[in-house]
Amino acid sequence: MQPRIEQKPRVVIVGAGFGGLSAAQELAGAPFDVTLIDRHNYHLFQPLLYQVATAGLSPADIAAPIRSIVRGRSNQTVMLATVTDIDLKTSEVIADDRRIPFDHLILATGAQHAYFGHDDWEPFAPGLKTIDDATRFRARMLLAFERAESETDADERKRLLTFVVIGGGPTGVEMAGAIAELARRALAKDFRIIDPTSTQVVLIEAGPRLLAAFDPSLSEQAQRSLERLGVEVRLGRAVTSCDADGVVLGDERIEARTIMWGAGVMASPAGRWLNVPADRAGRVMVGADLAVPGHPNIFVIGDTATVNDGSGRPLPGVAPVAKQQGYYVARKLIAENRGQPIATPFAYRDFGSLATIGRKHAIMQLGRFKLSGFVAWLLWCVAHIYFLIGFRNRIIVALNWMWNYVTFQRGTRLITGVREAQMRPPHSSGHSNRNAA
Repeated sequence: MQPRIEQKPRVVIVGAGFGGLSAAQELAGAPFDVTLIDRHNYHLFQPLLYQVATAGLSPADIAAPIRSIVRGRSNQTVMLATVTDIDLKTSEVIADDRRIPFDHLILATGAQHAYFGHDDWEPFAPGLKTIDDATRFRARMLLAFERAESETDADERKRLLTFVVIGGGPTGVEMAGAIAELARRALAKDFRIIDPTSTQVVLIEAGPRLLAAFDPSLSEQAQRSLERLGVEVRLGRAVTSCDADGVVLGDERIEARTIMWGAGVMASPAGRWLNVPADRAGRVMVGADLAVPGHPNIFVIGDTATVNDGSGRPLPGVAPVAKQQGYYVARKLIAENRGQPIATPFAYRDFGSLATIGRKHAIMQLGRFKLSGFVAWLLWCVAHIYFLIGFRNRIIVALNWMWNYVTFQRGTRLITGVREAQMRPPHSSGHSNRNAA
């Protein structure tokens, strides 16, 4: 008679972002059978996605295959699938018509774009969350310069050389600065008819200042740095309309063919899957141990959950928060499996916030300590290289940045994945076509 093999507790992790991978890393070798589910086969280092969108880095520089990351972890299985629901009665995750049973569930499904009730704006003002988003925006941006080079109508040429970024958070600030530098430095001598240095970059923020999570003095320095790069900053102005020809701010219209959305995000549908309370952004309201109330075996972390800090303010949707939450939940499961449950609630340890503006200026804040300028930019570079997945990616990104810094060039100015129909000019006559996408 063969000995009975005792089944290990099954942990299903949905999402291979910062939170999900951190949980999986901590559970490596632990007495659990871990299934990691993601709709992509790669982990994306999202903080550098804007550099892919602005031709500074290649997608492969900031992404790594999930299977290679977890290679060698005998207790972990990777599944490429899209989760559509969770059956709480049977404790199963439903993904691509498959049912994956779990004893413990960790939802780390991230966030998606939020257009505040104006989803019809998305085709004209795409956001930046995936590699596909970044490469599409890169093609759209570079095509604008190519079309402007052959455009004979002055108004349309100006429209093509105007770029609008909506949202004054880190993504918007970094995108606006990168577009301005690309136009004024990397592309400055590449064209014969147009002058890329005349490109207009407009950053729109509905609030009173940029980078609201930072100290006001740092926000002011960031704004001044952007303006030195030639970016027009519009504060206290909300977008009221958006179409293929530009945006409207109250009674002002800005004509632009290329618009980027960075004004808001909402959580994934995890709240609907679980049918539990969520905030206005769709983030699940979890307990102090990151478990869903009434479901102690289900945890929600990262951008999918709303968690307050010691002063009662919601934690920001940034990578360090998700990583620390992933480690916390994994350690909690391991401790409970050993019969030594952790009673300490999750507490976020803030190691500071960073944002970069262009090629040699950044701002940094850690509590009351503030830093800006070139030194902050060097720290930003070191921090982002350190947290990249894989030694190869760290070396390539570092070399790319050094090359870009010395030569002012961007090596990945490739227009790919664009259908021929999309490459035609947006109109065939000398007048603007309001219906052109």
